[in-house]
Amino acid sequence: MAAKVLQYPASELVPGDIIRLGAGDGVPADARLVEAHGLKVDEASLTGESYSVEKNVEAIEGDHASVGDQLNMVFKSTWISSGRAIAVVVATGMQTEIGKIASMLQQEEVKTPLQSKLLDFSKKLSIVIALICLIIYGAGVLRHEDHIQMLMTAISVAVAAIPEALPAVITVALALGARRMVSKKALIRKLPAVETLGSVNYICTDKTGTLTMNKMAVRKIWTPDHNFALDMPTKAALYLVMSLNQDTQQSGEEITGDSTEIAAVQYAMIWIMILGDRLFCIPG
Repeated sequence: MAAKVLQYPASELVPGDIIRLGAGDGVPADARLVEAHGLKVDEASLTGESYSVEKNVEAIEGDHASVGDQLNMVFKSTWISSGRAIAVVVATGMQTEIGKIASMLQQEEVKTPLQSKLLDFSKKLSIVIALICLIIYGAGVLRHEDHIQMLMTAISVAVAAIPEALPAVITVALALGARRMVSKKALIRKLPAVETLGSVNYICTDKTGTLTMNKMAVRKIWTPDHNFALDMPTKAALYLVMSLNQDTQQSGEEITGDSTEIAAVQYAMIWIMILGDRLFCIPG
């Protein structure tokens, strides 16, 4: 008796469930592959690798393989580019690799060097002001001055010694730095980032999906002058091949699958829509 395939929301998956994956499917949870047939997975959202990774069911030696080296695993938030597979769910929700990354992003942000220096300066300044106020108050008491009057004097000195304009000056300085960076086409979301960027010499960043869109596109095609295989214009034959010889999945306006095939399909669909029947007209 053949096994029956059912569809359930990804939120209902638990470790131990068996899932079936095909080209264009999004992986709903971290899972261990038990069957894989020509399986390639787009892991750009997790590892930054722009090329699809070929997966298999072979065991991996060692206990601490990185995510990119775990070729017998598929991970949540990645996409099946081509092939098909059957896998067993091993982690869901925040226990997945992408969930662990989300947990790291929710942690308290590390203070910048400027913020750390200002905090240290504030503590030291508070201690010095408190000592000065105690000295003033003690000296007044020893000279038999009025206790209330000396207390008010010490408080006045404490208030006057606090640099109220310091936060405003720092904010203005950071704002000017952000304005200079905007003129260089660098947009700053948080002012403290200006000071942080000004303290570094090299910036190592992920390219795929950050500096680039992680999408392929056909810019130019070449066809021979004569088509000996089909009784239609050469470009028409090429567009037909590009639109039919592929394994992508379309849901609404979104197309998923192998990045090369997606680029070819989108290019062919655009020209077929523009030219319509004229594309398949046979000259003469």
